Amino acid sequence: MKVKAAIIGSGNIGTDLMYKLERSPYIELTTMIGIDPESDGLKRAKERGYATFDNGIQGLVDNPDLADIVFDATSAKTHVRHAKILKELGKFAIDLTPAARGPFVSPVVNLEENIEGDNINMITCGGQATIPMISAINSVADVSYAEIVATISSESAGPGTRANIDEFTITTRRGIEEVGGADKGKALIILNPAEPPILMRDTIYCEVKNMDEQKITESIKAMVERVKEYVPGYRLKQEPLFDGNRVTVFIEVEGAGDYFPPYAGNLDIMTAAAVKAGENVAKHLAKRLSM
Repeated sequence: MKVKAAIIGSGNIGTDLMYKLERSPYIELTTMIGIDPESDGLKRAKERGYATFDNGIQGLVDNPDLADIVFDATSAKTHVRHAKILKELGKFAIDLTPAARGPFVSPVVNLEENIEGDNINMITCGGQATIPMISAINSVADVSYAEIVATISSESAGPGTRANIDEFTITTRRGIEEVGGADKGKALIILNPAEPPILMRDTIYCEVKNMDEQKITESIKAMVERVKEYVPGYRLKQEPLFDGNRVTVFIEVEGAGDYFPPYAGNLDIMTAAAVKAGENVAKHLAKRLSM
């Protein structure tokens, strides 16, 4: 049994999400919602046979039976309003903005404990790339401080990304602490204008209380394999570096090339993580609906 889903936001994120959801064995995408009738996302969705609306969330309010799960790929400020409406409609919201109306979720770290609610937040691209590593280190070494630097191509930073940079740093820091398990966290983002565009690269720096190089390395590599199940282009750039009570991890993320170019791993990891979370939510809802 597939669970029906809608996408709000017909920009780059929403459009890439559409292509990924089409491959899902658990989710039936029915609807794409935007505000610009000329957007590429709405045009492509209409061509592929989905219901499309250009009057924003009102399209779902007027047609609530179209979806049980709603992926919000708009902006942080917009999702604050959407969250209230979706809750009233009884829809499960998967928020790809930094609004954080629901709990922070990394699919490989804490999804199952948050699946009974009605709104989950996918943190940020930097959070999805780095928090699994922090969690892996924390599980064996107790992280007292974690700092991440997400470096992305300027070409893959659209208006939404640029408008949400403040939210990115705040939300990612909170995710590092609340999901990754670090006692204290810090997040930075760098937009690199290099040509040709670079792949997404993340540096994760952790100070730990219980240093064990072998256990930390094993935990990191095991987590990389788990993330690769839904982000095939996720990889260690080199072996972890150790210095006293410090460990540094270098991650590279190459996108799947569904709608974004492969260098836009920062955008691809968000949509891939959202699909992974959505599929688990769909399986849970399907069980509940079949009772």
